[in-house]
Amino acid sequence: MTNLTEELLIWYRQNGRDLPWRVKGGAHENAYLVWVSEIMLQQTTVQTVYDYFNRWMKRFPDLKTLAEASLDDVLHMWQGLGYYTRAKKMHECAHVLMKQYGGRFPADREALLKLPGIGPYTASSICAFAFNLPETVVDGNVIRVIARLYGITTEIDKDDIYQRAQKLTSLEHGADYASAIMDLGATVCKPQGPLCMICPWVGSCQAAAKGIAEEIPVLKKLQKKKKHGAVFVIHDGDGRIFISKRAGKGLLSGLWELPWTDDGHELLFEAKWVKRKETVHHVFTHFDLTLDIYETTVDAVPEVLADGTFVHPAELAGYAFSTLMKKVLKKI
Repeated sequence: MTNLTEELLIWYRQNGRDLPWRVKGGAHENAYLVWVSEIMLQQTTVQTVYDYFNRWMKRFPDLKTLAEASLDDVLHMWQGLGYYTRAKKMHECAHVLMKQYGGRFPADREALLKLPGIGPYTASSICAFAFNLPETVVDGNVIRVIARLYGITTEIDKDDIYQRAQKLTSLEHGADYASAIMDLGATVCKPQGPLCMICPWVGSCQAAAKGIAEEIPVLKKLQKKKKHGAVFVIHDGDGRIFISKRAGKGLLSGLWELPWTDDGHELLFEAKWVKRKETVHHVFTHFDLTLDIYETTVDAVPEVLADGTFVHPAELAGYAFSTLMKKVLKKI
């Protein structure tokens, strides 16, 4: 164990965060909690995940309960977290684990990687946090810590970061070390205003020594596309709103929605459409979307709407909608 590794473990025992899905002093006894938290934390902050995690555990306290639930129920519990493929893969993974592994997670990285929705990062996290294995877990916090520690001023090379991080990973305390380096990035080595003077690694940190911590890491900026489309609010004579379940396997599939398009404003069918003054803006991973809102009332259901249903506004809370659709419903 290097001096840096030992210094960080000592710091963690005194300053590490208390999280419901982690324990200090070794592995968490329930790999299911670790898995759920790691999937939720992808693209989502710890602060946001807290309430979702607690609600999820009340509804799906174990793999068996999750596997036996309907996908609609799972998506409904997930709504608001975004990236709904995560929830669908969790449901699928729960079925596989119940059927092939007796409801237990394998303590093996290669076996974990074969499960639905579990990639290299999640597999490493489960191995470290649930089984105390010496797996190197690299998230955004770890990238920032390692880049600053070694004073890397060039654009980040994730393979290089992983190799540097791997050399520091504790062989005996995999769970605590993974938690420690993540917590260091989240609470001390923050993106802005890093608290270098209370960092256990300040004496070895090249960025701190040069006074350039806030300039590191140098990340490649993604150029997001901007899309402009429309969403169609269709009422019937009883004040109900038309919704349908999104088909396919792509973005937002399996969720309920109002008809919408992310490209242009071609109307669904001939009717007296009214364009509202409000628009809806939503940011996806790879593009920014703005939707104009068109509204109409129909006497009969046009053929294009055959696959949906009309629902009273008071009943909409019982359906799983994406964050985008929740924004639309709030506007109208």
